[in-house]
Amino acid sequence: MKNKYSLLVLIYFIYIGFSYSQKTNNDTKFISYEVDLKNQQLHFFWKNRNNKNYESFQKLKKALNDDGKELIFAMNGGMYKKDLSPQGLYIENSIIKSPLDTIQNAYGNFYLQPNGIFYITQNTPHIVTTKNFTFEKNIIYATQSGPMLLIEGKVHEKFNQGSPNVHIRNGVGILPNGNLLFAMSKERINFYDFASYFKEKGCKNALYLDGFVSKTYLPSKSWEQIEGNFGVIIAEIK
Repeated sequence: MKNKYSLLVLIYFIYIGFSYSQKTNNDTKFISYEVDLKNQQLHFFWKNRNNKNYESFQKLKKALNDDGKELIFAMNGGMYKKDLSPQGLYIENSIIKSPLDTIQNAYGNFYLQPNGIFYITQNTPHIVTTKNFTFEKNIIYATQSGPMLLIEGKVHEKFNQGSPNVHIRNGVGILPNGNLLFAMSKERINFYDFASYFKEKGCKNALYLDGFVSKTYLPSKSWEQIEGNFGVIIAEIK
């Protein structure tokens, strides 16, 4: 009986060790950042006061510094057209600057249904499918993208485990505590594995933001990709 108990204990600790190792290994594959909207200032940026695209984190950082503000974190915030205008819905400071795109049958990741919308009302984040989105008067920021990564805790049904379709990818999810989780893969990854990362962290809903052009600025983790040529930029400032 004692030997059987010892064996069970050994199996348990092997399992715990494997789970911890797997989680640690997964964490090293991503640059991630948690944002509490109640205590951190998150903003969406597209054009500066001269109506010109910021385009890069470097230009945004300089503009903020000129205003006496500091860029804490930045990530490209959705797909964009050739002129760097947002693809799909974009709301900035409660102003609709690009309309909702409800096209169902079109080519590209943006139109891999269901796609979705990440939006913020006061200090509350939301991630919903485009089909389930309804306009609210108190929306401060919104960006539409696609595909959804997680929908009510389930990986997007069109993602295939082991898919050879790999790219650097970035996205956003909502954690069980209500905070936002931004993540970008440090190496090329498929949709299924990327969605699984958000699921592992406890997110119920998560949205893909973009692919091989993805960049992140996060000096607190010694990660400073300041170059780029983006449309929307999501950033924390102080």
